[in-house]
Amino acid sequence: MHFGASMFFTDYSMTSAALAKALEDRGFESVWAPEHSHIPLSRRSPWPGGGDLPKQYYDVMDPFVTLTAAAAATTTLKIGTGVCLVNQRDPIQTAKLVASIDQVSGGRFLFGIGVGWNAEEMEDHGTDFATRAKLVRERVEAMKAIWTQPKPEYAGEFVNFGPMMTWPKPVQQPHPPVIVGGAFPHGARRAVRYGEGWIPLAGRAGYGDAFETVPKFHAMLKEAGRDPASCPVSIFGAGENADTLKRYRDLGIIRVTPSLPAAKEDEVLPILDRWATLIRQTG
Repeated sequence: MHFGASMFFTDYSMTSAALAKALEDRGFESVWAPEHSHIPLSRRSPWPGGGDLPKQYYDVMDPFVTLTAAAAATTTLKIGTGVCLVNQRDPIQTAKLVASIDQVSGGRFLFGIGVGWNAEEMEDHGTDFATRAKLVRERVEAMKAIWTQPKPEYAGEFVNFGPMMTWPKPVQQPHPPVIVGGAFPHGARRAVRYGEGWIPLAGRAGYGDAFETVPKFHAMLKEAGRDPASCPVSIFGAGENADTLKRYRDLGIIRVTPSLPAAKEDEVLPILDRWATLIRQTG
């Protein structure tokens, strides 16, 4: 089982380069950056975490920029979007971003994606909340065509383009893994259909108990004719509990990723040191 860490990188947090180096030095496998382009002040959409939306959601930097800096500061640490809001990004340009960051990192990029929860945010990008999941599926399918075909084209309800030439192609073959975020069963179904991994959140209302949902997810994969190893589970929002982490490991979870505060080194590094001990304890 691997260990990652996620942070909302802001102008008042550790830099992504500093965190990435600290993670690599302590035996972590990956660093993850979430995404919000902006937060509309109407605030009609409730935050799924409950209560007021934390300030870091308003302030977070672009994940592709911060992860590029993280890649440049490290040699083995994987870098991931956790998660990229594909429904708010042009698929042709995003495909180039993904391929480019995979190139500059030497094949270390993990493409975590989600369908989003903030209806007003995506409406500002011209996205209809009701059809956002199908839009994401088509954009992912279109990007996979761009990454894997010399003259890609795609025809869907929301995404359409004729044959094109677009480079670079990713280092990873056939492309960086698309790891789909979301709760059970809807997020799990999307991962079964077009993902190379599933990211549920630990300890958030509506996500259920991983020890119940992960076996159900494995059954969904088998029913769809997929080997569960082709779509492994990463748990985000994991807590500092060695016994629970060992149970995740025994369940076949490939990765656990705690969420770090958007803070400076004096607050974050002691947390990393505690997690480094947990990494040793759980193998």
